[in-house]
Amino acid sequence: MKDALYGGVNAAVLTAMNADLSINLDAMAKHCHWLLANGCNGLGVLGTTGEANNFGLHERKQILEGLVARGVPAAKMMPGTGCPSITDTVELTIHARELGCRGVLLLPPFYYKAPSDDGLFAYFSEVVKRVGGGIALYLYHFPQQSAVPFSLDLIDRLTTAFPGVIKGVKDSSGDYANMKAMVDRFASRGFEVYSGSDEFLQQILAEGGAGCITAAGNANSHWGGIVYAKRTGPEADAAQAMLTATRRAATSAPLIPNLREVIARSSGDKGWLNIRPPHLPLAPAAAETAWQAWVATGAIPLPGFATKQAAE
Repeated sequence: MKDALYGGVNAAVLTAMNADLSINLDAMAKHCHWLLANGCNGLGVLGTTGEANNFGLHERKQILEGLVARGVPAAKMMPGTGCPSITDTVELTIHARELGCRGVLLLPPFYYKAPSDDGLFAYFSEVVKRVGGGIALYLYHFPQQSAVPFSLDLIDRLTTAFPGVIKGVKDSSGDYANMKAMVDRFASRGFEVYSGSDEFLQQILAEGGAGCITAAGNANSHWGGIVYAKRTGPEADAAQAMLTATRRAATSAPLIPNLREVIARSSGDKGWLNIRPPHLPLAPAAAETAWQAWVATGAIPLPGFATKQAAE
């Protein structure tokens, strides 16, 4: 897809924390800069991997403001702003717009289960009306986590009612047939489809999708950048194979603590192991197993990491 606002590789960025579980903005900004220098076209901050729902509204604003103040380009960030509350979603979305973000990622209202498409349409219609334009809204389809899926018919209604405002979707379902159905049905409207699964990057680009927004991108973005730049051919195929292998390594243990372990060991900064409950760090044996799964892929040491992040 041409002219996608976040076209390419977007890491679902980890949120760095101090020992007291406050936000470590310096470490997070440094990681963001490294990602943008090593294969990422954009940054999905404050999503599932960033533990957004473990932070209050004032903290979420603090994170976004702190990253911008530390030189992370607002236009490169797609922050998660979707909350069960309409007013919270609107407040965070307007805040992101005021800082210069071009788009935000919206979870559905996820507390009440099995809402109707009519109810979800009413919720998003209210968000669009209250935000008032000036920022693109991306839907976050992750039914395993939210238990509230976006049906194709609902996306059809939203894109018809709000063309150019409901701009795209991150599909973290792992169901490629669903991703392709979204591309086939809505890409002609300029609707951007992003895979939440690294193993589908090359395939979805070929089908007309916009790229990916992925957790493993915290560590494998170098190879994602190659796939996006080359698309086809031996180099792209080899890079896609690495994306697939590292995705499997990332999911060989609970995803968020797994990635924190990889970044902590790669950087020598144990602060990356800090994580808010109910998540917990990996136990020592599990941490070593996860690390060795990454080593076995050939991705370790991470390209450019020691010189561009840990050495700073």
